[in-house]
Amino acid sequence: MAETGVARVDSWMWAVRLVKTRSAATALCRAGHVRINGERAKPAQHLKAGDEVQFRSEGGPPRVVVVRALYVKRVGAPLAIAAYDDNSPPPPPKEERLFLGVRDRGAGRPTKRDRREIEKLLGRE
Repeated sequence: MAETGVARVDSWMWAVRLVKTRSAATALCRAGHVRINGERAKPAQHLKAGDEVQFRSEGGPPRVVVVRALYVKRVGAPLAIAAYDDNSPPPPPKEERLFLGVRDRGAGRPTKRDRREIEKLLGRE
């Protein structure tokens, strides 16, 4: 059953199955990886319908969702999907994902030249 009013951001992210555990959602907030309407969010910050939540979980693509329904307890997948609008950017094409500066394990730190090449591939120049 959808709640009226407000819900904590970490609890809501867990309830609508955006993260596996509430403690994982809390850790994302504490690390500064969660933003509500463009502002950095704390775990106990309240959400309301219409808020935009941006986050990036461990190594995954950035996600942008707009809150439609508030839940405090974990709900099933059909209700969870209906609780938000997913406005996430599409993932990059497979060809681009393959060349994102992958280094062999144990190869050590990248040299200055390697870092420049990685930055060039990521388009951050």
